Amino acid sequence: MLVHNVFFWLRKDLDGDQVTEFRMGLEGLKSIVHAEAVHIGSPARVPERPVLDTGYDFCLTVLLKDVAAHDAYQADEIHQAFLAKFKESWEKVKVYDAD
Repeated sequence: MLVHNVFFWLRKDLDGDQVTEFRMGLEGLKSIVHAEAVHIGSPARVPERPVLDTGYDFCLTVLLKDVAAHDAYQADEIHQAFLAKFKESWEKVKVYDAD
């Protein structure tokens, strides 16, 4: 199992409709056949702690069978279309992959 976590810090000048459109773009990634499960979230409302980072806007977590499925997910046309459409929407992205 490979867990693909992507954290997005969106541009501050995006309006509500643009943020909603971005979220819908993330939702569209659920249709990629190589993804066994997809979760989309935003910072949880939990008590503040020194180790907690709540500065991001969205977190995408994708469960994949293995590295080959990860690579196929990355190359999938749905993923590529998401990147092409929304790459200007974020100011920072961090990826944490774990197996």
